[in-house]
Amino acid sequence: MLAKRILDLVISIPLLVLTSPLWLFIVVWIKLDSPGPAIFKQQRVGLKGELFTIYKFRTMVPNAEAVMKEKIEQLKKEGQFDPDNFIFQEKDDPRVTGSGRFLRKTSLDELPQLLNIINGTMSLVGPRPEVPEIVEQYTPEQRQRLDMLPGVTGLAQINGRSELTLIETISYDLEYVRNWSIYKDVQILIRTFFVVLKGKNAY
Repeated sequence: MLAKRILDLVISIPLLVLTSPLWLFIVVWIKLDSPGPAIFKQQRVGLKGELFTIYKFRTMVPNAEAVMKEKIEQLKKEGQFDPDNFIFQEKDDPRVTGSGRFLRKTSLDELPQLLNIINGTMSLVGPRPEVPEIVEQYTPEQRQRLDMLPGVTGLAQINGRSELTLIETISYDLEYVRNWSIYKDVQILIRTFFVVLKGKNAY
């Protein structure tokens, strides 16, 4: 995995420096658009099940995380939580702010995760890090997606993004973990660039 770590640092450090002027503009825009912090922090499950703090530019109203957790818990109580059909990011989600829609469409909301890559809690490519409430529902097979560092992008992100159900996303992630290679990482990064340019299925 040394080659993977080197690739992460070679790309993320220069990218952080190049985009740093943009960060100030985004922070100001978010603060003017809605009340609350510009940077969103959340506990996610990383490598081997270890919790870490993920960073993103805030794209939702301040209480959005609580609303999502409440929704998941309510579905569990009612016995209606179905990972085969559950989709986290719905189109026209009322929780998303005006600036947030643009940031999501362009994937600029993910820029702060460069800090996660540099501190070693994330990689450029890998399974997207999940919230603990969802990981608790994993089968032993699905927990294999925790065998690699979570990534900013991955197979799921270049094959459907927000339109994928949870089970579809996990399937792509397991395929990635089982067939990883540095060559595949480079392929995914290149394809991610074009997916972001198109802005398809990003909301």
